[in-house]
Formats: sequence, C-alpha cells, structure tokens
Amino acid sequence: MSSLPPIESTVISGQQPGPHLLILGGVHGDEYEPMAAIRKLITLLKPGEFSGKVTLVPVLNQSAYERCQRCGPDDLDLARTFPGAPDGSITEQIAHQATQLIQSADYLIDLHTGGVISDLAPFSGYCLHSDPAILEAQRTMARAFGLPVVWGTTATLEGRSLSAARDANVPAIYAEWGGGSQCNATAVTGYAAGCLHVMSALGMRDEPVPDQPIQYEIEDNRDQSGHLQLHNNAPVSGFFEPAIQLMDTVQAGDILGTICSPLGDEVTSIKASQTGVVLGIRTLPYVKQNEWLVVILETDHSAS
Repeated sequence: MSSLPPIESTVISGQQPGPHLLILGGVHGDEYEPMAAIRKLITLLKPGEFSGKVTLVPVLNQSAYERCQRCGPDDLDLARTFPGAPDGSITEQIAHQATQLIQSADYLIDLHTGGVISDLAPFSGYCLHSDPAILEAQRTMARAFGLPVVWGTTATLEGRSLSAARDANVPAIYAEWGGGSQCNATAVTGYAAGCLHVMSALGMRDEPVPDQPIQYEIEDNRDQSGHLQLHNNAPVSGFFEPAIQLMDTVQAGDILGTICSPLGDEVTSIKASQTGVVLGIRTLPYVKQNEWLVVILETDHSAS
C-alpha cells in the first residue's frame, strides 16, 4: 500500500521559547466548524504576541473530507483508529501520522462537532488521567476554553486522539460544538477564542483568561463514560422528530421525541434512559435502528 503524504499543517512559532501546542480539526471529514476555526487561528496568531509553538491542522482526515463523510474510503472511524499503523489502510496511516504529531507536542486540543447528522451543545472534555499533574493540566485547559459544560470521563476508551495523548503523557482536551451539515459562525468564533484562552492558561500569551461561568462541571469515571453514541439509540428505523432542545434538562423516562413510519401510522415514543442535560440531538431525520438519537450528560451520577 502506498504511503500517504505528510499531514497538511501550519506551524507558527512565537518569538520566545515555550510549550508546543497541537490543535487538530477534521478528525471526521464532515465536521466543519473546527476546520474554519483553525484557519481563523492561522490568521490571528502573530509570532510577536505569544511564546512557544503552535501546530495547526484544519483537516486531519483529508480522505473523509473529500467524501463529505465522517469516515474515509476504508470506512474506518479515525477517532477509533489511533495509534494507527504506518503500513495500514488510509485511515490507519493518518492515525499513525497524527500519533507522531501528538507525541511531539506538549499539549493537545482536538476540536469536533456533530457532523452532518447531529448538532451538539458547546462543551469541552478530557480523560481522567492517572497522573495527577496531567489531570490537573487538563482540567485547567478545559475550564479555560470557556464553554458552559466541562466533562471529565474515563481514560479507558481506546482508539482516540486523547488515548494517544494519554499514552504519551501529553495533556489533552477535546471540544464539541455545532454540526448538522452547516458551519455555525458562532461556534467558529468561539472555538478560535477558546484556543487562545487555553494558550493564555498555559502561559503562552500574556492576555488573561476571561472569567466565564461553567454551568455544569462533571467528572464521571464509570466504564464507557464519554462514549457519546452509547445511550438513547433508536429502537426502530424511521423518521425521528425530537421533542427536546440542546441544554434542556430531562429526567429518565421523559419523552425525547418520536420515530414514525413513512405514512405516520406507526409511531414509537423515545424515552430518556438517563437524567441530565441534553448535549446532542440527531438532526438528520431518517434514522436506522440502533443509531444514536440524543446525548445526555448525566447530572445525577458523577465520580472523581
């Protein structure tokens, strides 16, 4: 199998020495707000205004981006393929190159959205790393990013950019915001600002980190916590109509929406399996059985 060209990136170095921050977008080819935000950062970052080095990758998964899809032509999910393989399929090779980038960095920010099928509320997250110093650095980064929800989850999920960072002892956060086959301008601006705030928190910029209130700050170390597609999935195929909005609070058993047949003569009510706040909603109406519908951040169960 032919090897891939190097990942397209822009490296901007400050005039003073300091940390190396890696910012990734486009892990999934249909997540557009991160791509635009990172291109915006390329124009905003001036070498005389920060210390250290920033590596910016707007579109990590080029093969998936060119298909307007989450995954590339081998149908592997890049966010489940780290650390990859240098002689593997196209997605495995991308994961391998990205893992090397992560290993070269001091900090990682990985930006995501709900892609073409869903919309996500703004939140930042991190894994509950076993090293107390790395865990505290990740908490600092996630809080500084300035989004209303901060979510710490199990460190045992494999195949992610964050698991590659975990294994390299690189403090890392991810963020989710937007999606639904669009490029939300508010999310683009907010993502660019959030990255700058993290740079300030890491001592790379002299600007202070704005004091922005966090509505929910949850740490949940249960097995599979942070796996967004695990709960509230479709019991049948059909046309999904949500009955809730992002950031609504719900109780287990509340109606999240309905799935109906083409003629509307068969209607299935979807009930919440968790109590908490709605972080994600499927926006693409047609859904296949077992595909996810709603992401709920559980607020009645947290563990440190």
